[in-house]
Amino acid sequence: MVEVDTAVESAAGPLNAILCTPVGPARGGLVLSDGSGPADRFAWQGLPEWLARHGIATLRHDKPGCGGSPGDWRRQTLADRAAEGLAALTALRKQAGVERAGLIGYSQGGWASLLAAVTGPEQVDFLITIGGPYVGAEEQERALLARVMRRRGLSGGSVEAGLAWADERAARLRAGEDPAEVHADQHELAGKDWAAVVCDRPYDTVEELGFFARMLAFDPAAVLPFVQCPLMAFFGADDEHVPVERSLVVLGERLPGRHRGTNGVAVLPGVGHMLYPVPPRDDRPRFEQLSPGFLPTLQAFLDRAAP
Repeated sequence: MVEVDTAVESAAGPLNAILCTPVGPARGGLVLSDGSGPADRFAWQGLPEWLARHGIATLRHDKPGCGGSPGDWRRQTLADRAAEGLAALTALRKQAGVERAGLIGYSQGGWASLLAAVTGPEQVDFLITIGGPYVGAEEQERALLARVMRRRGLSGGSVEAGLAWADERAARLRAGEDPAEVHADQHELAGKDWAAVVCDRPYDTVEELGFFARMLAFDPAAVLPFVQCPLMAFFGADDEHVPVERSLVVLGERLPGRHRGTNGVAVLPGVGHMLYPVPPRDDRPRFEQLSPGFLPTLQAFLDRAAP
């Protein structure tokens, strides 16, 4: 493989990026889109190298404000993230000389990649999501908070009270209320036994509440019918962050059938959101420690989508 430094143009300015290509000609390309929170171009733990060995060029880039790049990811909309993905695809095609290229998004990066595929259908030849919910942010986060509170042994009444605040917080932010006002009211709840879950990251600062507010308008179910390219969705069966069963229902009901022979869904047993069966070790490449079903299934999809 060959890696070179490059950049992706964005509304925040040029984002530092890394282009990874096979030694020989690439048969296709993928732009890698990270999940929520800060992330830089050095993420993805060896997956670009594995893809290069299988003939796929990749481009991965910093989020704004990370890795020395300008901007602040907390001020983005999902449309900003989707635009970055499309700009990265343009750069990938030009620099790697590939015709067929797509997007692979982890967690919230799946939302960004899905939106990019709908807003720029002529640019996205295939789409892969990993742990990407096919429900909106409010439903996804509500399910997560409920699971965490129950796992921590909170009473049924405490779980209901915590979810009531989560519902109120989302409703107020969706209605356009200043995140600083919501944050101030939330601060008064610090003594509640559920606050350590419901009011903790990523809800504990005004900036991240503002970011959450901007995510609330996106509904994956509403855009799925407009996907024009093959889609592969990966889930961990034990994913605490994503309502997997509900996401499968949405995919079954809303994903168009035009690529029925190429579309795919894989629910990998015994793994959670990160797709690791056990906590990863530092003495082995991370991608080799993923669910044993992940890489073969990914390769099979890419063989169909980018032959």
